[in-house]
Amino acid sequence: MLNLRTCAAKLRPLTASQTVKTISQHRPAAPRTFQQLRCYSAPVAAEPFLSGTSSNYVEEMYYAWLENPKSVHKSWDIFFRNANAGAAPGTAYQSPPLLTSLSTLSQAQSLVQAQPNVDKLVEDHLAVQSLIRAYQVRGHHIAKLDPLGISCVNFDDAPLTVSPNVGFYGLDESDLDKVFHLPTTTFIGGNESALPLREIIRRLEMAYCQHIGVEFMFINDLEQCQWIRQKFETPGIMQFTNEEKRTLLARLVRSTRFEEFLHRKWSSEKRFGLEGCEVLIPALKTIIDKSSEKGVDYVIMGMPHRGRLNVLANVIRKELEQIFCQFDSKLEAADEGSGDVKYHLGMYHRRINRVTDRNITLSLVANPSHLEAADPVVQGKTKAEQFYCGDTEGKKVMSILLHGDAAFAGQGIVYETFHLSDLPSYTTHGTVHVVVNNQIGFTTDPRMARSSPYPTDVARVVNAPIFHVNADDPEAVVYVCNVAAEWRSTFHKDVVVDLVCYRRNGHNEMDEPMFTQPLMYKQIRKQKPVLQKYAELLISQGVVNQPEYEEEIAKYDKICEEAHARSKDEKILHIKHWLDSPWPGFFTLDGQPRSMTCPSTGLNEEDLTHIGQVASSVPVEDFTIHGGLSRILKTRGEMVKNRTVDWALAEYMAFGSLLKEGIHIRLSGQDVERGTFSHRHHVLHDQNVDKRTCIPMNHLWPNQAPYTVCNSSLSEYGVLGFELGFAMASPNALVLWEAQFGDFHNTAQCIIDQFICPGQAKWVRQNGIVLLLPHGMEGMGPEHSSARPERFLQMCNDDPDVFPKLDDFDVRQLYECNWIVVNCSTPANFFHVLRRQILLPFRKPLIIFTPKSLLRHPEARSSFDDMLPGTHFLRVIPDSGPAAQNPEQVKRVLFCTGKVYYDLTRERKARQMEADVAITRVEQLSPFPFDLLQREAQKYPAAELVWCQEEHKNQGYYDYVKPRLRTTINRAKPVWYAGREPAAAPATGNKKTHLTELQRLLDTAFNLDAFKDLA
Repeated sequence: MLNLRTCAAKLRPLTASQTVKTISQHRPAAPRTFQQLRCYSAPVAAEPFLSGTSSNYVEEMYYAWLENPKSVHKSWDIFFRNANAGAAPGTAYQSPPLLTSLSTLSQAQSLVQAQPNVDKLVEDHLAVQSLIRAYQVRGHHIAKLDPLGISCVNFDDAPLTVSPNVGFYGLDESDLDKVFHLPTTTFIGGNESALPLREIIRRLEMAYCQHIGVEFMFINDLEQCQWIRQKFETPGIMQFTNEEKRTLLARLVRSTRFEEFLHRKWSSEKRFGLEGCEVLIPALKTIIDKSSEKGVDYVIMGMPHRGRLNVLANVIRKELEQIFCQFDSKLEAADEGSGDVKYHLGMYHRRINRVTDRNITLSLVANPSHLEAADPVVQGKTKAEQFYCGDTEGKKVMSILLHGDAAFAGQGIVYETFHLSDLPSYTTHGTVHVVVNNQIGFTTDPRMARSSPYPTDVARVVNAPIFHVNADDPEAVVYVCNVAAEWRSTFHKDVVVDLVCYRRNGHNEMDEPMFTQPLMYKQIRKQKPVLQKYAELLISQGVVNQPEYEEEIAKYDKICEEAHARSKDEKILHIKHWLDSPWPGFFTLDGQPRSMTCPSTGLNEEDLTHIGQVASSVPVEDFTIHGGLSRILKTRGEMVKNRTVDWALAEYMAFGSLLKEGIHIRLSGQDVERGTFSHRHHVLHDQNVDKRTCIPMNHLWPNQAPYTVCNSSLSEYGVLGFELGFAMASPNALVLWEAQFGDFHNTAQCIIDQFICPGQAKWVRQNGIVLLLPHGMEGMGPEHSSARPERFLQMCNDDPDVFPKLDDFDVRQLYECNWIVVNCSTPANFFHVLRRQILLPFRKPLIIFTPKSLLRHPEARSSFDDMLPGTHFLRVIPDSGPAAQNPEQVKRVLFCTGKVYYDLTRERKARQMEADVAITRVEQLSPFPFDLLQREAQKYPAAELVWCQEEHKNQGYYDYVKPRLRTTINRAKPVWYAGREPAAAPATGNKKTHLTELQRLLDTAFNLDAFKDLA
């Protein structure tokens, strides 16, 4: 359809006359149908089209008019009559004022011959509307955003055409002083409904083409667009009092002088300073002030390293001496772990906001050099804090994310995180994103770093408004930040503030940027600092005088000097002072440190039975479930009667028992509600009522904790980061992330490598997140077989050559490890390890290699007896058959873990070797159970020791287990290997090859002569 709305939306909007000309090319000789009629220009100055009226609506009016001409407005009646009569395009419509004198149909028909001046008036008004819309859509193209004046932002389309070339819109110089009625889609008139064209253009340029560029017309919500128009188009809306200007100047002083102080004291130290974007500090403080005014009392922030020390000092209000002492290379670390560099550390602080006189808590999440990796972590922590305080709309807790321009455009985690923003179980009800747009990434300029004009274009996918602003105009920055905070508070949607600035130094203070960007840095060397420019402006305005300005500088310099003097008294570095997620009260009990013990993880039979009965029923009336699910629930019920559990029921009982104890449980990942392997079914769906669901787990106990189970987006990096952040908020929650298949954690490797594995060592931050990784060689090909256990084991921090000498071996060893890695072979052990995760007096990440075929394996069942009070997680499950009865006669001990145990027992039975070969299961791989395996090795003095695994030799557990087994036995014997040969891929894709490899593995494991030649 050719209509004025689509014309106005084009890159170069057609004038009214051009529109008429275009339409005339498609004009039929005698229109009789709506398809013919739609080629005509529309009535009411095309306003319905420009304000969103659909062609369907016009079509309905047309057919209604055919039946009854009086059923439509008089203007439409005339339009349809004229068009049907064959009027030329541009003449069918007559302006409403002229209709007031019409009284008869014959008079209306006589208007087929339109007056030329009326036609020109309509065209001119349409042209002005197109002009206004063009400024709203593309005014940011010519806004003065770059402080350096050398912006390389490249738009594929032509630049906005503005005065004096108004002829582009079918207007001429003589029209500049004509008065035009303003449409309802603009606020440039203020209280006036009409303005001269010259004034319209001036006001549009002031609103959209100065130091602020606004991208918002892609938002498909009229109310939101109108809200933004009002904030930027209303004349005189960007006004500041003298007090506000003085506050802004003081904040700029602190931001600038802090960096200058660090440069004077430690000129050769890396600090990734904020020079060139000092306005970031007043920007963040403005967002926090406005949000506090709107009711927010907790702000969680994430940011890369550039400017972090300044944010810590002047936004979070970290003690300056604690920052300065980080520069002393001679100080020893007081806390456990390796620590991290000062510009990666986080902080948590509760203080009074002096602008609103309200308490506010600020948390800056620690972040590695992987610039955007903290984004989902911040969102998860924010979601958790909202959840625990009952903030269902994000009115009390909010997040602010800071980004670099190159990383914002270049790193996919930004896109993944944006797409969590409106999902029910992941939304944080709006995030304020602040981009420190240095216009360069390390040494790479934007032309080589992105394909889009702006680094912020990724935010358009979620209809987030984007406010570009020249960072050398502090008042424009503060105004934009106020609007961004108000937007978030009003609509609870994401918003982006793009601070277009520059980087005065190189990537770090030691780097020479002139090597690669000589012209940019020649311009930067000439650039007057923003503090100096703004101070000169305020002095010229009489807001402050020179002595007042110098006194403000001297006052802050004195604060820094005094803090520096105090920092010299520090003898030890305390990383614990930099915690971003403290857990008050968790590590002590009655004022004393908690004991290193773990109670029994068993449960009484009454609770087991109750949970099992709920798990096998539908606790909601008139709820129709799938027939196949009915059979599954019936099978569960039969298991409960027989006092047995399978994998899914064991998980159900672990979760249900913790809910009774007040522990919130959150299970997240792709397809976790049903379970990838159709085994879980924690969310039931009514087969007759759309979107009606039931979660039986939330119907277990009268005052239980809530259970959250949520299918995630098809993201691993973003969702795992989110769940990690959620687990940071409270130690009294069990947070689990399940991969669809174990190897899918590959795309979340950054979160695992940078946060989960070393988190406590780097930031003294414990975390109890659980990773459920389906694993097992089932002949399904290389992609869905291995969860890559070798990677997790390689990153364990226990020493393979040292036998630990510990009291309370099992718990103390857990306390000293960086994470726990298990591969359970029984449902009962899975039940215990989940409960142990909460009952421990500390928190460690838990990696569980979960089964696939064992989910329904008839032998993978456990009795209630293995889960009763007094029972606990078994780090090692010894052989309990004939071999254990006569250990001196045993010729070989097979150590294994996970599913392969069932293959080995089946083969042992087939070969009738139960008395000759013992099979010992290592359920907890890390920390390694030295003590229990030593007992097992000593139990069979004459036996060969063999590690048996289904994974390839260069994968799986062998490289981790072998040296530790040898340390366990003091290298008294060799430790042989039975398994697949080394390979590049995790598994074969050929079913026959898979079975051949499995049989070779079993032959090797049970051939007692297999290692004689090697020996």
